[in-house]
Amino acid sequence: MTFHLGKYKYECSANALLLHFLFLTPPLVCLAQTQKEKPTVTYEELYDEPYSINKLFVGFQPLYGELSATNVNAGFGVEASYYYKDKFDLKANFRKTYSAEFFDYNRNASLKAQNDLNANYISDKPQLFDYFELGGTYHIKDFDQDSKTKMVLYKKSLKGDRWAATVPLHAEVPCKVRKIYGGRLGGIVWNSTADLSRALSQQKMTNANLTNSAGVGLPQTYTYQNQTRNVAVFGNVHSMDVYLGGSMTWIRNVAVNFDKYDDGVDDGIMTVFFDILFAPVYKIDPVSYLSHPAANTVTIDKYSTGALKTHALGFRAGIDGKFNRQFGWAYGGEFGYRPSLAGQGFYAMFKISFPIYSTNLDYKVESFGK
Repeated sequence: MTFHLGKYKYECSANALLLHFLFLTPPLVCLAQTQKEKPTVTYEELYDEPYSINKLFVGFQPLYGELSATNVNAGFGVEASYYYKDKFDLKANFRKTYSAEFFDYNRNASLKAQNDLNANYISDKPQLFDYFELGGTYHIKDFDQDSKTKMVLYKKSLKGDRWAATVPLHAEVPCKVRKIYGGRLGGIVWNSTADLSRALSQQKMTNANLTNSAGVGLPQTYTYQNQTRNVAVFGNVHSMDVYLGGSMTWIRNVAVNFDKYDDGVDDGIMTVFFDILFAPVYKIDPVSYLSHPAANTVTIDKYSTGALKTHALGFRAGIDGKFNRQFGWAYGGEFGYRPSLAGQGFYAMFKISFPIYSTNLDYKVESFGK
């Protein structure tokens, strides 16, 4: 047999063609055998009610972590949220560190400096990090629309190693999604220990810019056992913030019964938000300095921190998520620029809530006389 390809001519016998066919066919057959057809599943909708969510959620946060330019910290917290129909929702959150060692960086550094006989000139008790937030979201627009959700197809027979070795299949199920465009307003109070030596360095100042009532600056160094050492300066900061912003929330609350698999559920509540922060009150405590800590008589001078620059405005963006279950878990995170000492406003925080308890707060049932 003769083949023409452009100006080239190829000749091939029938036997050669047969050999080529037999050589290429087995891999194609094997490939076709490995491509199993995906199973078809049927399902029955159990409910699809994004407006029928629990009203109250209360969760314990065993761990949060905050990478902050003011003070790196981690600890625990408690968070609660309440939904009133399709009108508004409220939220409260409190968190604090477990201890100075775990994990309150500047507080721990200040305590170590005070416990060191070579550096106990600063006598203020360092402030532990604590944080309290209370706010609400008004539902500017609360509506639902058609959507879809993907559910993992799971069987109890696939648990353990079999499930770990299985590539899970997904089924796309039509459902309703509830969307909320919200306006946010609330208040925040937080306290912390700050590294004032670093703040002074960032603002191109020295300890001399912190003065006492006589106008004398805080000493830069002190002498101990004929050695000159730098005075490490820590101070306590207190902030009261107001935030104003917007959010968008997606709520799905759907469950289906698959014919050959376990029931599938998507009951997620996810919110993204952006806030502008303003601190009408930001206070840095005066620094207490022991003039003669090694003498029998000790005098304490208070040095003003008024020379330190602060910024009253900031912002944050974040995400919160939870599930519409009686017992579940939640997650969240945010980052931004918090009102604080100039140059120390950036922060990023994550949190996990487990367990989280929720209820509809409706315990009334109908009763009829016999």
